[in-house]
Amino acid sequence: MSAIKQAAAPEQPLAVGRITSVYGVKGWVKIYSHTDPIENIFKYSHWWLKTRTGWQAIEFSQGRLQGRGLVAEVKGYTDRDLVKEICEMDIYIEAQDLPELGDGDYYWSQLEGLKVITQEGVLLGKVAQMMETGANDVLVVRACEGSLDREERLVPYVPDMYVLNVDLEQQQMLVNWDPEF
Repeated sequence: MSAIKQAAAPEQPLAVGRITSVYGVKGWVKIYSHTDPIENIFKYSHWWLKTRTGWQAIEFSQGRLQGRGLVAEVKGYTDRDLVKEICEMDIYIEAQDLPELGDGDYYWSQLEGLKVITQEGVLLGKVAQMMETGANDVLVVRACEGSLDREERLVPYVPDMYVLNVDLEQQQMLVNWDPEF
């Protein structure tokens, strides 16, 4: 018997983590979180999973740091066999549930998909994803229709040095970047 409840699809789903595997014998799961700090994923009480049959709503009873990761007890799941059905699924929240950011701050999800244009007006591509490195975050820029070439570029996300302007309305960012890199 499944503990997943059919739910209306979130209006603006945003992936914030992933249920990776079973933890223990009482229906707990290991969680990989995209939030910073990682335990902030527990601030969102309603999670959605996108399954083969559609969107499913789940809630967690409790969650905690466990070593260098997270574990959670999901409501309605009482044993490891039952909870296996939701393992390897991404966890989504409503984008509107995110806290407001200050001016000049952006969520990665806001930057992904933006066109990346040099100061000289050269379209390098679109932000395909973001990568976290030790020094700074990095934009992974992939070719798109109208871009200079088919190359993938890694551009450090350093505002005022390499990223000069982010315009969410125009869906583009202006960068100080040599197209030869």
